[in-house]
Amino acid sequence: MKMSIPNRAQLSDEELIKIFRTMWEIRYFDEKVDQLFAKGLIHGTTHLAVGQEATAAGSGAVLRKTDWITATHRGHGQTIAKGTDINAMMAELFGRTTGTNKGKGGSMHIADLDTGNLGANGIVGGGFPIATGAALTAKMKGTDTVTVSYGGDGATNEGSFHESINLASVWDLPVIFFIENNQYGMSGSVKKMTNVENISDRAKAYGIPGVTINGNDIMAVIDTTWEAVERARAGEGPTLIEALTYRWKGHSKSDAKKYRTKEEEADWRTNRDPIKLAKERFIDAGILTEEESESIRLAAKQKIEDAVTYAKASPMPELDTLYENVYAD
Repeated sequence: MKMSIPNRAQLSDEELIKIFRTMWEIRYFDEKVDQLFAKGLIHGTTHLAVGQEATAAGSGAVLRKTDWITATHRGHGQTIAKGTDINAMMAELFGRTTGTNKGKGGSMHIADLDTGNLGANGIVGGGFPIATGAALTAKMKGTDTVTVSYGGDGATNEGSFHESINLASVWDLPVIFFIENNQYGMSGSVKKMTNVENISDRAKAYGIPGVTINGNDIMAVIDTTWEAVERARAGEGPTLIEALTYRWKGHSKSDAKKYRTKEEEADWRTNRDPIKLAKERFIDAGILTEEESESIRLAAKQKIEDAVTYAKASPMPELDTLYENVYAD
C-alpha cells in the first residue's frame, strides 16, 4: 500500500528524486573531505555537516537560481544544494586555480555568484547582515528575489543575528533566517547556551513568524521553507525557521566530541538519519524503488570520486598571482 506524502510545495516526483540525489552528494562530499584531511591532502580546517543533509537539500530545492543565500562555516551542503559545481568546490578545497575562488577561499569561504551564493563565512553569524543587506537591495530594486541566511544555533546568540532580524522585521525584507540547530555550539549544548524552549520563539520579539521543525524530515524542510519563500516573495517580510538536526562529526576536524555520549550519537545515526528516513518515505510512496535508490547512491559516490580526480589534476596557482583578487582596483 502506497503512502501519500504531504507536499505543499507541489514538487514533482522527479524533483523529489533530485533532492534525494543531492542529499547523497552532500554526504559523500563531506565524508570524502574528512578522509582527505586525515591524509593531509587538504590543508587548513573544515567543518562537516554529515547528518544534516535534509536541511540544506530541502531548503535549497525551493529556491530559484536567482535567489541568494549566505552559507555558514559548515556550508558545503548549502553550497551544493544551491547548485555550485562540485568539481570546482573540491578544487577550491585543494587550493587549485580551477576552484570556485581560484583556491584562495578554501572550505569556509566558498562563494559562487552565478548560483546566488553570496559566500560562506568563517565568522559565526557573519552571514546575517550580508543577507539582510542583499534583501534590502532586492526590495529597493523592486525584484522578487529572496535571500536565505543560514546559521547554527550558536549564531543566534550573536549580536549580528538580533540586529539583522530586527532590521528585516522593521523593513519587511524578503529574507529567511534558517537556523540549523544541531544541538551543539562547538562543545556546548544549546540547552546550556540559550534559555528559551525553542530558538524560533525569539521571532516573537521581532514581530515575525517563527517555526521549529524536524530538520531531518526532508518534506518538513521543503514545505516550511517553501511557505517562507512564498511569503517573502509576496512582500510579507522575513521568517525565522529553526530546523532541529544533528552533526555526526565533531565541531571541526580536531574535535574529539567528549562532551556528548556514544548512546546519543548512535540514536541519531540509527533512528534519525535524514537520508535513511527520506529513502524509506519515498519508497513507501512509490517515488523510488530499492534498486533506483541504490543506483542514486552509487552515482553520487562516483561523482565525488570524480571531483577528487579533477581537483588533483588541476593546476596549483603561480606565486605571482598571490595578490590577485585581494585588493580592489
